Amino acid sequence: MFKKLTQLVFFILCIHPLLFTQIRLPRLISDGAVFQREKEMKIWGWADTKEKLNLSFKDKIYKTRADESGNWEIMLPAQKAGGPYTLYFKGKNEITVKDIYIGDVWFCSGQSNMVINMERVKEKYPDDIAKANYPEIRNFFIPTLTELNGPKADLPSGNWKSANPADVLQMGAVSYFFARDLFEKYHVPIGIINASVGGTPIESWISETGFKDFKDVLKTIEKNKDSSYINSFKTIRPNVEVKMNDVGQIEHWEDFNYQPKNWRRMNIPGYWEDQGLKDLHGVVWYRKEIELPAFAENLAAKLFMGRIIDADVAFVNGVRVGNITYQYPPRRYNIPTNVLRSGKNIITMRVTNTAGKGGFVTDKPYFLEIGNQKFDLKGDWLGRVGEVFQADIRTSGNFGFSKQNQPSALFNAMVAPIVNQTTIKGMIWYQGESNAGDPYSYYSYLPALIQDWRHQWKENELPFLYVQLPNFQDINYTPGESQWATLRDAQLKALSIPNTAMTVAIDLGEWNDIHPLGKKAIGNRLALAAKHLAYGDKEIIYSGPTLKSSEVENDKIILSFENVGNGIISKDGEPLRWFAVAGDNKKFVWANVKIQGKDKLVVSEESVLHPKYVRYAWMDNPENVNFYNSTGLPASPFKTDEENIDPSKAWLGKKAAIVLTYDDAIDQHLDNALPILNALNLKATFYMTAFSEASKNRINEWRQAAEQGHELGNHTLYHPCIGGPGRSWVSKERDMNNYTIERMINEVRMTNVFLEALDGKKKRTFAFTCGDMKIGNSNFIDSLKNDFVAARAVRNEMHTLNKIDLYNVDCYLVNHHTADQMIEWVKEAEVKNALLVILFHGVGGGNSLNVEALEHKKFLEYLKANESDLMIAPMIEVAEHINHFKANK
Repeated sequence: MFKKLTQLVFFILCIHPLLFTQIRLPRLISDGAVFQREKEMKIWGWADTKEKLNLSFKDKIYKTRADESGNWEIMLPAQKAGGPYTLYFKGKNEITVKDIYIGDVWFCSGQSNMVINMERVKEKYPDDIAKANYPEIRNFFIPTLTELNGPKADLPSGNWKSANPADVLQMGAVSYFFARDLFEKYHVPIGIINASVGGTPIESWISETGFKDFKDVLKTIEKNKDSSYINSFKTIRPNVEVKMNDVGQIEHWEDFNYQPKNWRRMNIPGYWEDQGLKDLHGVVWYRKEIELPAFAENLAAKLFMGRIIDADVAFVNGVRVGNITYQYPPRRYNIPTNVLRSGKNIITMRVTNTAGKGGFVTDKPYFLEIGNQKFDLKGDWLGRVGEVFQADIRTSGNFGFSKQNQPSALFNAMVAPIVNQTTIKGMIWYQGESNAGDPYSYYSYLPALIQDWRHQWKENELPFLYVQLPNFQDINYTPGESQWATLRDAQLKALSIPNTAMTVAIDLGEWNDIHPLGKKAIGNRLALAAKHLAYGDKEIIYSGPTLKSSEVENDKIILSFENVGNGIISKDGEPLRWFAVAGDNKKFVWANVKIQGKDKLVVSEESVLHPKYVRYAWMDNPENVNFYNSTGLPASPFKTDEENIDPSKAWLGKKAAIVLTYDDAIDQHLDNALPILNALNLKATFYMTAFSEASKNRINEWRQAAEQGHELGNHTLYHPCIGGPGRSWVSKERDMNNYTIERMINEVRMTNVFLEALDGKKKRTFAFTCGDMKIGNSNFIDSLKNDFVAARAVRNEMHTLNKIDLYNVDCYLVNHHTADQMIEWVKEAEVKNALLVILFHGVGGGNSLNVEALEHKKFLEYLKANESDLMIAPMIEVAEHINHFKANK
């Protein structure tokens, strides 16, 4: 009996900490803390109901009493910078908080580029790490936490660390360099609170009250509070389970004495799909023999193997020296003593990949380092496939729902407790990569975040500093559209909000790495902005050139800039790059640029007789930009052809929405439609059946299409249709009359799994095959509405936004129509302010319902010439816009 009673008491105390008759403090008020100077200091916590307690600080006693709920609070008067100090609490128990400082506290948040710590960049900044002796710089890192049901009051864990060569390795690199720069300038203690999570969208970081103007988001937040809804994701969706049977592990291909037979020559770096292993997802082993001099025997060393997609295990002479389970971290493996030998040595890499191209990323370091000598590992290796993965479709496991990506989920768990616990000097934000797929929403989300956080901290002009997305991905040598450029523009526009500053990083990215290593320059540029904005040093130039005005003079455009210092410069002495000019038709071509005086550029191109618009660095990766001011800061990308995008209006404020959809003859669409779409930078939706030869045999081309911004839509596994009179093409096996609802649902979901393996996306739209929606008397789409954002039918109608049924979207079917006839559809849509969905079955052949390639090209060129009046986007983007618009009306 006594044992059961003891267990009951222990259980109660665990689930209700306030039943302790003791003072308890929030996590941030702990040893090593930094409190904000020159603002009231909020000291608070919990205790027994009505408990009296005293706080001793700097030889003064402050008294308070807990309320009925056990909450208590003491507001200390504003303090000057200094320390270390001690907080001493006395009630029914006593707590001493030591080594605290008064200084400046900066709240740093975002996604992975704010997370990346000094350990990740240690090879780039070894001296900075060795000299990191700054006891007055403190860092509090918050691990990933989520909460769907509302704001949390405290953090479950965390502690303050000072900057020393050991602890600095776990500090965010951007935030550390930022803090160090400020400390060396002002000699004031700096506290960094880092609340960041890789791969997360901005919506996760905005509070529920911050979404007051976003009714659709509020509906999602409310729905997420329903545990039965969240739990439903564990059973209703399929996922892919990979069965593994690696021959290399069975036969120990890593062994020093293993004799390779039937291995092929492979190159590192490089992807195996580009070296003859077509469409392979599985395990590939790489093996290289190197000769080392006698001095290497028994020495410790380090193996650098660049970046690998996705997972790897590294062996040296049969000894496992390390592994990493995902693609982004650099591979840097320590080799212990007694592993290396004089003469022959064997390095073996076991690489696993489940999606996209597998292998070794180019332009990364590949070498063995022994003391001061480096042995190059690039070039020929031996390679052999250890296993080919077979996808096994199951209906269990979580599919498509990530708590950390849900609106307000990270705010509730990682920001709200900080708001409760401390005042701050300002905020730093480094995020945007996860929103680049839908950049237009960022025009409204970023201002909402800024306003929300300032409201939470009850300071309407709290300094807000943020990093613009750097250059990334392949270089496009033709002027065109770019989702990354559009998101950078949304970031640029947020500068209209008072007391904000943006750090331009367009010169600090890496084409093949979403996590560039040049974090020191970003931290230093953020510190420049802080000195100007938060510390009042108005003489500091913290920004590169920013566009002030644009004027057309005959056949030239004159651009005037602010923030030029002593003048605009070309950093490398070459003509300024990545400027494009266009006339009324908005067909941009590369331009000639001349610097005029201190703050002006003259832009022209002889082929554009009447220039009207200019764009600068409007692309994913404008590599080697050279447009800077005299202080060495780069200009932000910009454009003058503003479209007056308004996410709150139907079709973003444009006259109509146009969706181009392609299905059936998808071989011809790849060959005849996709090239012209890409040349004109128009995006479309391709509806695919998973088992067609055109899908299976051209997987890499479809992956590339998805990477280019096109949607891969679901057209079922086998393209079944209802058979009967007039439908002689419908076989018995594909006749939906012989289907059940369950079979149809399974085929549709299996196709989703196939498509996700191609593009990595969980959201997409569906197209009814032959327009057939029912099996018997039941509409099967009713059971699939959680799987899709929208579904396309085949009826020739167009509707205004408010009258569209997203799970029965009408479309105009092209059947030997001319460009002029299709243009008339567009003009009608403009008059009606309607959605026009166009269905191409064949372009230049491949289907009896065909359009001539030339007519198709002329029509697309018309759309491009009139895109300022039209929202032209894949079905998924238009459907999400419709949902957003309807929810907020």
